[in-house]
Amino acid sequence: MTMPHGLIRRTILLAGLAACVALPAGTASAADYPSRPITMVVPFAAGGSTDLVARIIAEKMTEDLGQTVIVENKAGAGGNIGAAAVATSDPDGYTILMGTIATHALNPAIMKDMPYDPVKSFAPISLLVLVPNVLEVNPELPVKSVQELIALLKSKPGEYSYASSGIGTPLHLSGELFKALAGVDMVHVPYRGAGPALNDVVAGQVPIMFDNLPSSTQFIKAGTLRALAVTTKTRSPSFPDLPTMEEAGVPGYETYTWNALFAPAGTPQAVVDRLNAAAVKAVKDPGLQPRLADLSATVVGSSADELAKHVVLELAKWAPIVKASGADQQ
Repeated sequence: MTMPHGLIRRTILLAGLAACVALPAGTASAADYPSRPITMVVPFAAGGSTDLVARIIAEKMTEDLGQTVIVENKAGAGGNIGAAAVATSDPDGYTILMGTIATHALNPAIMKDMPYDPVKSFAPISLLVLVPNVLEVNPELPVKSVQELIALLKSKPGEYSYASSGIGTPLHLSGELFKALAGVDMVHVPYRGAGPALNDVVAGQVPIMFDNLPSSTQFIKAGTLRALAVTTKTRSPSFPDLPTMEEAGVPGYETYTWNALFAPAGTPQAVVDRLNAAAVKAVKDPGLQPRLADLSATVVGSSADELAKHVVLELAKWAPIVKASGADQQ
């Protein structure tokens, strides 16, 4: 029996439609990605270094992708609220996260009930920049080098204190790492944010602090804070005469704030590749270099695989430091 011509056409159309429906999720959209604006979630309040880096990079990615990359601040719970929002969003590449050391290394070690898994809940895109911390003191403290500070702390264990932006924050744990590697004892004084802590160090209420270098730059240049060393393995271009902690005599010391892009787990590889290409192109754009340098940011622009390895290494590095500090018991 011969099938009528009209029925043949309808059968072919239905078969084609079924094939389209059966395509894996994201396959159809990956080909023309992006076709609408992308939201880049910053899990902290506007105005901080993470927010500033995000806005600089989003602007340049917009040019490359041909769609607006909108920065949206979702602050709270040390970055967990924003990170969790991205982890549970549709894995289509239209909601991405500007992650940090807090969201992907410290919070998982500190908090017992995490709303996401730092490895399994995300598709890594690129490690973008590293921002150094700086060990600094009030100028009235009679030390001008890291070794002089260590000698002073060892001569009077437990008599001096250091300020931080709060228990379990990168600045707190930078101090704890220093205590462990230098073999010194100093009292931690947590504040509700880096701003109040910095103000009290400038005022001489607390003599010592680890801070993000961009936040302290104006005070260092004005002479109201004395910088002793940066915490990265290489010197900061904005303070080339300032030694690293290793150069200053603390072997193995390295801390920094980092910014990296993540998508929700399950995002199509083609979409991740497109986002990686746009992000790397953005941070390595010569026109952006002066703006990132103003934030003392060191450009990385890694592959997705390199970011995945970075997160695993950071988790392994900070877990024992968090445990030793007692921050995981808070």
